Amino acid sequence: MRRWSFVFKPGWVALALVVVAFAYLCFTVLAPWQLGKNTKTSRENHQIQASLSADPVPVTALLPYQDSSAPGAQWRRVTATGHYLPVPPVLARLRVIGGAPAYEVLAPFAVDGGPVVLVDRGYVKPEQGTAVPPVAAPPTGTVNITARLRDSETAPADKPPFTEGGLTQVYAIDIGQVAKVTRTPLAGSYLQLVEDQPGGLGVIELPHLDSGPFLSYGIQWIAF
Repeated sequence: MRRWSFVFKPGWVALALVVVAFAYLCFTVLAPWQLGKNTKTSRENHQIQASLSADPVPVTALLPYQDSSAPGAQWRRVTATGHYLPVPPVLARLRVIGGAPAYEVLAPFAVDGGPVVLVDRGYVKPEQGTAVPPVAAPPTGTVNITARLRDSETAPADKPPFTEGGLTQVYAIDIGQVAKVTRTPLAGSYLQLVEDQPGGLGVIELPHLDSGPFLSYGIQWIAF
């Protein structure tokens, strides 16, 4: 018994507690975190893949009411007839397009016979570092657009919107936040324009279909 008495010394007891705590953290926090990210990425990849072969549907089929959202139909192509509201655009900052920084330009769009939705018109590149370039106004009057349905993002709590040069900038396409700054009720999902659309700017390409390393990371945390 005396051979093993060293394990009861304070240093060894503390080490054992650290090992147990780390193992508990791996099983209950780190592994589920990585596996959850893998599930989210796989679901998004499936939605993108399904959208490639699906015909566009009227946006009112998925967003019939002002408070509608359609998280299960993200990336689905939709069509809408209506007009852009005459309000200043909102810029989503710190976006990355093709590996380079960009601003995405957001505008409310009133759908005929349907809700007002937020439209991501596309991107513009900053000038002279981070300066916002001139942003062309969207067309007036009734237009027909085709876009992809997108889920609202969540704005970071410590980074509120701010106004610079007469334009409001946000750190995420958080529909609730944009609704407040534009003082316009918006449906719970937004539209991202595809190429060659009225009011469109730089086209935002679809993400690459890549599941990433999250599954293997989750398994590694369990193995630890």
